[in-house]
Amino acid sequence: MKAWLIALLPISAAVLAAFQGFPRCTAVDPDTAKTGDTVSISCENADKTKIADVYLTDGKDDTKVAVTERTEDKIKFQVPSIKPGRYHVALLTANKASMIEQPVVLTVE
Repeated sequence: MKAWLIALLPISAAVLAAFQGFPRCTAVDPDTAKTGDTVSISCENADKTKIADVYLTDGKDDTKVAVTERTEDKIKFQVPSIKPGRYHVALLTANKASMIEQPVVLTVE
């Protein structure tokens, strides 16, 4: 049993290392906003080398937002003209290979 566990450790370490560079958002401030308001999302790995574009998605439609400021750990954007509802933040990777929906939600009034 111990040999199996020891063999699994390098595989687990490799998987964790692969995901360390992926962008990940942890909070939206404020979490409720109106069209035109500026919203800030706290992220890890949020620089331009990792993220091409930021979107709000309701699960059916993805709406690109206008990013006004970006650092390694924060992205600020203006809420676009969209219908009221709950939207997840989604990030398009810099190589444009995948859209990563984040576990943070913005409510648009």
